Amino acid sequence: MSVKLGINPLTWTNDDMPSLGGDTPLEVCLSEGRQAGFSGFELGHKFPRDPEVLGPILDKQGLSLVSGWYSSELLTRSAEEEIEALKPHLHLLKSLGATAMVFCEVTHCIHGQRETPLSHSPRMSEEGWKTLIPRLNQVADYCLEQGVQIAYHHHLGTVIETPAEIERLMAETKPSVGLLLDSGHLVGAGGDPVAAQQQYADRIVHVHCKDIRREVLEDVRNRDLSFLDGVLNGMFTVPGDGYIDYVPLFKGLRESGYEGWMVVEAEQDPAVAHPLTYARLGHDNLQRFCAEAGLPITE
Repeated sequence: MSVKLGINPLTWTNDDMPSLGGDTPLEVCLSEGRQAGFSGFELGHKFPRDPEVLGPILDKQGLSLVSGWYSSELLTRSAEEEIEALKPHLHLLKSLGATAMVFCEVTHCIHGQRETPLSHSPRMSEEGWKTLIPRLNQVADYCLEQGVQIAYHHHLGTVIETPAEIERLMAETKPSVGLLLDSGHLVGAGGDPVAAQQQYADRIVHVHCKDIRREVLEDVRNRDLSFLDGVLNGMFTVPGDGYIDYVPLFKGLRESGYEGWMVVEAEQDPAVAHPLTYARLGHDNLQRFCAEAGLPITE
């Protein structure tokens, strides 16, 4: 049993706010991520979506494709429509060896709206739950049959954000719906990553290691700021640079037999937080936390 260390290109160039790192070429992201010690990358908006194009680019850097975000709209379209919409993304992941799909329902989401405070995150009605669950189950079954499992990403500013929403999602969906455990988004929504790991150990198929600066999170809540304002103010950082304690979380993952990627996903303003410096810090801290937890790493 072992884990692999990956990173998301948000460290260099932001998908929700493309002006952040907008002039940074993909090659710089990949080469610096490799320099920092990571063996894989998640997708970002600068990545080619043709596996025959992207594959050689990653191979040149000695990198694997970890996964990639998919924006679901199951509250407004059928499972069949969603499956058709995700087929190109699924093909890319499958072709390049990724076995988990970062999947998030984005209907009514507000995390990309700088003028909308996080306190205005959407909430699902009972009708919404009854619509989402069977459709999500159907899509998850299809993806799993293709060899890629949905890793549902609870995310600030979306309909699945809070611990209670995650609990209901896991209770009402089939095991084909895996969980992406994101430490930063969970703490930001008032949750406990260690407790969540213990509760959903058999459903966790992907892990995002996003740390939080407590004082910035408190300021975002106190001043009723938006998700993007939180990002610009430095709410998120790499593991070990905030206040989340990762060693107990990693011990729990080891005890549950987790085998998958541990991904640094910590969006900051690259003009303020030098990407290679923070990538190295995140990698070295992950390496240290894994060692302390007795969690072996595979390159």
